[in-house]
Amino acid sequence: MELRTQKADNIRGVIRYLQKFKNATVVIYLDDKLFDSPLFSSHIKDIALLHASGLKVVIVPGAKKRIDEVLSSANISWAYKDNVRITDDEAIPLIKMAAFDVSNIVMTNLAANKINAVIGNWVTSRAIGVLDGQDFGTAGEISRLDIDAVHKILDDGFTPIFPCIGWNSNGHPYNISSLNLAQNIATSLKADKLFFVMDNKEINSDSYNIPEGFALSETGDVPAMTVEEVDQFLNANERSLVTRLLELAKDACEKGVTRAHILNGNLDGVLPCEIFSDLGSGTMIYTSDYGGIRQMTTGDVPRVLGLMRPFFENGKLLPRTESQLLEKVDDYIVYEFDGGISACAALHKYPDGQGEIAAVAVDENFKHMGIGEKMVKFLCQAAKARDVKSVFILTTQAGDWFQSLGFKADSVESLPPERRAKWTPERNSKVFRK
Repeated sequence: MELRTQKADNIRGVIRYLQKFKNATVVIYLDDKLFDSPLFSSHIKDIALLHASGLKVVIVPGAKKRIDEVLSSANISWAYKDNVRITDDEAIPLIKMAAFDVSNIVMTNLAANKINAVIGNWVTSRAIGVLDGQDFGTAGEISRLDIDAVHKILDDGFTPIFPCIGWNSNGHPYNISSLNLAQNIATSLKADKLFFVMDNKEINSDSYNIPEGFALSETGDVPAMTVEEVDQFLNANERSLVTRLLELAKDACEKGVTRAHILNGNLDGVLPCEIFSDLGSGTMIYTSDYGGIRQMTTGDVPRVLGLMRPFFENGKLLPRTESQLLEKVDDYIVYEFDGGISACAALHKYPDGQGEIAAVAVDENFKHMGIGEKMVKFLCQAAKARDVKSVFILTTQAGDWFQSLGFKADSVESLPPERRAKWTPERNSKVFRK
């Protein structure tokens, strides 16, 4: 029964995301180091599935590895400054060839999956020129994107592919950053999602200094950051490719992109998992209005009961009925996440001024995101606003967790008479107070 319920919940989640992201625009940066990976064809198949699901997909292939190979074979040297490749004019025909090579690889693989793609020159650029005495040579920066043309291509059912080349008004090509290009396209299109699919890049506690208060998965990964948390992370870590990606993601979100994601392309299925499941597979960057706490409504009651059901079955929560929830609907809050309810909790006030935090339940897929702690803190603040003199909880299995939130063990005798009358030695719930 439990397995079937879990499968049903997963299917419901996929359907909800399919409805949410139908006709959504997603921009995908593909690291060209992944092109030699056995998973590359799998990523292309997943992109084809996204297209078939009704999403509008834009692809920006990275070309750093291929450009390195082509310039090395021609014995042409280069240097880097501020993440910008600096070369002489003799290099630009080879850089252009390499950029179109990787774009053609993507287009050919998409064609094998019956997806029509087109490579275009939709980027107008200008030379970076000389900065602080440094001549940046063939390196350029984006001055304009032909977004109207891109919209038309997407509306016609094609997948546009952007090489990392821009042209000035005289038709002179410049090498531009693929990462910057992906971010610029996403912000110009006001994309729903921006993905950086990278070679072996994950944000976790093994590789980075994780600021206090960040939610971590059981394996130490950072599943999500608000744009405010990005700043905290940047301050705690040295400059790297990942910090650059986070800066680009943060800027994109602040300019209207709904969410940005950093994914490890060495894992199979990262794109559909990140789009069509609550659990996700990488690190998501989002603005603070992505998910949040709100008052429960009567229409939420069936979904809240479904959320609570596993907790009834394993004895963590006392069973409740629909009529009981409706009777106390004003006491409950929920955490809404992407249109679904991922957590609930309640604050019951008693005549003697005590308050009880009850029915704290967090969907298993979201327990690593710190939502339960946010719910309890929210209710503690609500208790203060309602002149509650202290709050207590009763629990059989979560005592350690509540103590980590500042609750102290207390006695059953301290409970309000109405609540003490419902306590039973058979259940033997422990009392904690704050």
